Amino acid sequence: MSPAQRIRLLIVDDHPLFREGLTHALAAEREFVVVAQAGDGETALQLWQQHQPDVTIMDVSMHGLSGIETLRRLLEDAPTARVLMLTSSEEQQDALEALAAGAAGYITKTVGFEKLLDAIREVNDGGRPIGEEIARRMAAADKGSPLSHREVEVLIHLRDGLSYQDIGRRMAIAERTARAHVAAIKEKLVAATAAQCVSRGYELGILRRHQGSGSVPRLPRT
Repeated sequence: MSPAQRIRLLIVDDHPLFREGLTHALAAEREFVVVAQAGDGETALQLWQQHQPDVTIMDVSMHGLSGIETLRRLLEDAPTARVLMLTSSEEQQDALEALAAGAAGYITKTVGFEKLLDAIREVNDGGRPIGEEIARRMAAADKGSPLSHREVEVLIHLRDGLSYQDIGRRMAIAERTARAHVAAIKEKLVAATAAQCVSRGYELGILRRHQGSGSVPRLPRT
C-alpha cells in the first residue's frame, strides 16, 4: 500500500502508556500511519491543524480540556474532521454527549484490536460505529425513557443553545427534521418551549449539567 493510500491517524489520550502502546500497535498495520499523538486537548487541537489527519482517535476523560470539549472546539474550526472516541466509559450519557458533539463513532477500550481497526475504517469511510455494549445500553434506555437516544441528542443540543439550523447541520438532518424532533420532545416531556424541555430534561435525569464554560445558552425561539 502506498503512503498516500494509508489512513492517517492522530492519537489523543492522557495516559502515556496506553497512547504509546496503541501507537505502536497501529504502526504495525500497513493500512495505517500515526502522524502525531497528544496527551491533552490543547495540544490535540494544534496537532490536528498541523497534520489534518484522516481520523482522530480520542479519549473522553482527560486532564484539562475534556475529550468532548476538545471535539466541540475542533469541529468549530474543522467541521469535516472525523473523530472516533475511544474511552473507558460505558455510560450512556457520555456516549450521547460525544455523539451530540459530533463524534464520528464511540467505542470502549475493552474492544478487541480487530474491532478497533474496523471502527477506524468505518469512520474513515463516513460511518458512525458504536460499541456493542454502548449500543445495547442505549437500546435498553430507549425502552425505559420517554425519549429515544436520537431525541436525547437533540435535547443536548437544545441545552447547549444550538439553533434548529445548527442542530440539523450537526446531526446531518434537515432543519425541518430537527424541528420535528423538538416537537416530539415537547409532547413527550409536556413542555411548551425549548427552555421547558431542557428544564424537564434535568428534572427527569435525562440531562446532566453541562461541563463547559459556564455561559448561559441561548435557546431557539419556539
